[in-house]
Amino acid sequence: MSTATLTREPAATAPAGRRRPLRPARVVLHLFLAAVALGWLFPILWAVLTSLRSYQYTASHGYVSLGGWTLDNYVTAWKTAEFGKHFLNSVYITVPAVLLTLFLASCVAFVIARFSWKINIVLLGLFTAANLLPQQALLIPLFRLFTQVPLPEFMSDSELLYDSYWGLILVNVAFQCGFCVFVLSNYMKALPHELYEAAMVDGASVWRQYWQVTMPLCRPALAALATLEVTWIYNEFFWATVLMRSGDKFPVTSSLNNLRGEFFTDNNLVSAGSVLVAIPTLVIFFLLQKQFVRGLTLGASKG
Repeated sequence: MSTATLTREPAATAPAGRRRPLRPARVVLHLFLAAVALGWLFPILWAVLTSLRSYQYTASHGYVSLGGWTLDNYVTAWKTAEFGKHFLNSVYITVPAVLLTLFLASCVAFVIARFSWKINIVLLGLFTAANLLPQQALLIPLFRLFTQVPLPEFMSDSELLYDSYWGLILVNVAFQCGFCVFVLSNYMKALPHELYEAAMVDGASVWRQYWQVTMPLCRPALAALATLEVTWIYNEFFWATVLMRSGDKFPVTSSLNNLRGEFFTDNNLVSAGSVLVAIPTLVIFFLLQKQFVRGLTLGASKG
């Protein structure tokens, strides 16, 4: 008695390197995304291109031309605007403001996420509402307040909150805390409650639960927020021009006004100065890019 052996041919599979055919909708989507990316990159590329050309060449040939390449604009902008000194001013303002913002926001977020109080939603809404209020609406009250609040002489040359680094630090912290509280509170709510129960069993105080349990787990979110806050506070221009009068104390963004003449403005020189001002934020972003993307990804996948 013979048995028939059945053989089954392997199912045909598509080649590994074969791509899906491009559909019209996918082509339109790619064209749209490319146009949006080009629209975002065009001002930056145009500023870089303009900064590398002399004003004499662009004045005679127009900006829509190629030629007149030079690096003198960067040297002139650095010396004229005194960027070395004003970069330090930005550091004096940005670093304390970012650290204080993240610390205060994490404290408030921990209370909102950890304790079930009736005022939690009201507290979160109060901090978030500060981001919805236009800063210009508080210009006159804040200006009058800053000109009346005294400070010791070792903290401010004017002996006032006005025209001091402390004034800019406080106003930036006030306007940036709301966003950080909103992000960190949602992030902390997704942390397992078993961690806090185990910490309480071990006798950990509320401060230890915050500092030794919560904060290490929030490092990705804190890194993402630190990247954003450094960019926003460093690039802040409005309050520096309103709450300061001494040119030597201006941050680097406000010092760009030194490149403008009374009757004439060299756009090539201003473009070179703008590129120099933007370099630190780009360096910080690329250094913290991994933590920034990781923080946004973890925050989006929780809760």
